[in-house]
Amino acid sequence: MPLPFTSPPASLCLLRLSALGDICHMLPIVRTIQHAWPHTKLTWIIGRIEHGLVRDIPDIEFVVLDKAHGLRGYAHLRRHLYGRTFDALLHMQMSLRASLASLFASSPVRLGFDRPRAQDFQWLFTNHRIAAREREHVQDSFFGFVDSLGIRTRVLRWDVPIPDDAHAFADSVLGQGPPILVISPCSSMSYRNWHAAGYAAVADYAAEHYGLRVVLTGGSSTIERAYAQGITAQASCKPIDLVGRTDLKQLLAVLARATAVVAPDSGPAHMATAVGTPVIGLYACTNPDRARPYLSADYVVSHYPEAIQAKYGRGVDEVTWGTRVRDEGTMERITVAEVTAMLDRFMARADKRTK
Repeated sequence: MPLPFTSPPASLCLLRLSALGDICHMLPIVRTIQHAWPHTKLTWIIGRIEHGLVRDIPDIEFVVLDKAHGLRGYAHLRRHLYGRTFDALLHMQMSLRASLASLFASSPVRLGFDRPRAQDFQWLFTNHRIAAREREHVQDSFFGFVDSLGIRTRVLRWDVPIPDDAHAFADSVLGQGPPILVISPCSSMSYRNWHAAGYAAVADYAAEHYGLRVVLTGGSSTIERAYAQGITAQASCKPIDLVGRTDLKQLLAVLARATAVVAPDSGPAHMATAVGTPVIGLYACTNPDRARPYLSADYVVSHYPEAIQAKYGRGVDEVTWGTRVRDEGTMERITVAEVTAMLDRFMARADKRTK
């Protein structure tokens, strides 16, 4: 079956299991398809944890693959999809785990990434490929799928539902008071993390110069708890510590209450984007032009070019797109003064918007 479609298909299957940031990138794709083809039935194969973020989006059938269940998870997926055929499968994750899952979604059109980007042998599991483009943000690469389907508009809308009980939780822990700066200090990859002393200094600066209440967010892992304790111990202003105390919906509600978020390359940075909260992104290990919060380009603090030069002896344009620097200490290239200067920039613009 050729692409693009000349009329709206009856059904599409979207395959993106993880991670939280990329699930957020998926949402404008979903909204774009729903806007262009409101009667097309959407089925989304997704990971268990990530499902908790988007499970209540209407007009989508979610099929959950729980990787913790191993082969039993794939057997469940096979049973759920057995005997069904979709007009197209959008295979939007380059991993062998995702490609194995794709085998259970029957479709004459199996659309994946272009050959140069189809890592982990994804190209073996597809028969159509999106147009090859170089040096794109992840969000834009995802839009390549809707372009291939024949949809020419883009809908930059996330609209993740936040239930009333999650809003009630945010109200109970945050109460009323001065505006909030959320610091989400940790990424799932520890080499992307800045240091606790830097976050503590930024917290104090935000409180002293702008009267902002500082809230710490994160998961319940050992490293995230250690960061929360380190920041709290070193900060003169005592942040509200919500690390390990929120589920994904509660975290969304907290992020929605914030004036801004400070975070490294991480899922919560993109969750903040999904609820319309600007992000001051901290980057040295990963390329912000590929992975920054999509709507916060003006608030990136980046030492990625210097890190690439030091590691590989080349410029950013001379290394493979998406190259990372995983060396310990790379994020320490970022200074407190740079982050507080970016906060100054953001607050000055925010002040102008309110006048």
